[in-house]
Amino acid sequence: MLFPQSAYIHIPFCRRRCFYCDFPIAVAGDRARGETSSRMQTYVNTLCREIQAAPVIGPALRTVFFGGGTPSLLSVTQIEQILGAVRDRFGIAHDAEISIEMDPGTFNRATLETLRHLSINRVSLGVQSFQDAQLEACGRTHRVQDVDQAIEDLQAIAIPTWSLDLISGLPHQTIADWELSLGTAIAVSPPHISVYDLTVEPGTVFNRRYVAGQSPLPSDDATTHMYRMAQSLLTQAGYQHYEISNYAQPGHQCQHNRVYWENKPCYGFGMGAASYTQQQRFNRPRTTHEYDAWVEAYCQADGKLDCPPATRTDQWLDRLMMGLRLAEGIRLDELVAEFGPDLVDRLKQCLAPYCRKGWVALSEPPSPTLRLTDPEGFLFSNVVLVKLFETFSDP
Repeated sequence: MLFPQSAYIHIPFCRRRCFYCDFPIAVAGDRARGETSSRMQTYVNTLCREIQAAPVIGPALRTVFFGGGTPSLLSVTQIEQILGAVRDRFGIAHDAEISIEMDPGTFNRATLETLRHLSINRVSLGVQSFQDAQLEACGRTHRVQDVDQAIEDLQAIAIPTWSLDLISGLPHQTIADWELSLGTAIAVSPPHISVYDLTVEPGTVFNRRYVAGQSPLPSDDATTHMYRMAQSLLTQAGYQHYEISNYAQPGHQCQHNRVYWENKPCYGFGMGAASYTQQQRFNRPRTTHEYDAWVEAYCQADGKLDCPPATRTDQWLDRLMMGLRLAEGIRLDELVAEFGPDLVDRLKQCLAPYCRKGWVALSEPPSPTLRLTDPEGFLFSNVVLVKLFETFSDP
């Protein structure tokens, strides 16, 4: 059994909820900061209680990821408090990747300098677009001026690695808009770029306003073109397309996210966070009130999670769903060793039609692998995954 060597830490606070967001967040308002918010400090204290109650079931951590929400709304002191709790409980390897998501307009150069002293060595910058009209249309609080300043600060402090996030398929976004955003991103040369296609999630503002594929959202043909354009321009610029939505310069893949895609165990802490330990998957409550009550019960239970272990079918489908997101795909000999040859033979039969379409590639020994092709297999990955779930789900 593999032991977790990674921890995800959820910081739910945002200035406001973006119109596409269905994440577990807590709206704090435009002026709220960790330095002045008792609500944020109370959450940090509760989060640290959860961390301190968790059972230690592995070696020192190799990755730590502060996600959200907007972790950069916390004070440096609060981030230090959380990192201290993690380090005291689990240990953190001296060369660990420690990442934090940050929004333009929520930090300055002095903040980055202090975070570097805390051993944070990777920043994920939520840019989303280089056009003010699109940022406003999706409810973001920052503008391009804030993006420019954030990038200047990241480059000045020489953060060892950082990522720039973009979203395609936004309302009123044209092919030319998208090409401009990609070109601007390439010009500033972040070590890592994440490119996400807008998904209209239930319960979001966009879900109330729009229908996917209908104006003012770009058509399906347009968003498909945007995906192919991103793949072409970014790979020509020297980025490795190593995962469906992620591109990296050599040596700058996100090691924490690879833990998920390789279906390895990971601690999760905080409101709405998901953990996968001892073959148990568990999601924490998605509201602060319910999370507070859950932590209290969790501490009283000495860190025991009340959830059943993942079934063999769940493990198989998780392995396929996550592994096929990676450009290198999945090694078939590892699948045989883990699940047996009969299941792998059924898998090959299931995917044979998609091999003929050119969406799936099966390589031959001595290193047989199963992968989605780039870009066509990635574009139609949902079709392939639906077929896998139909074929292998328990009746």
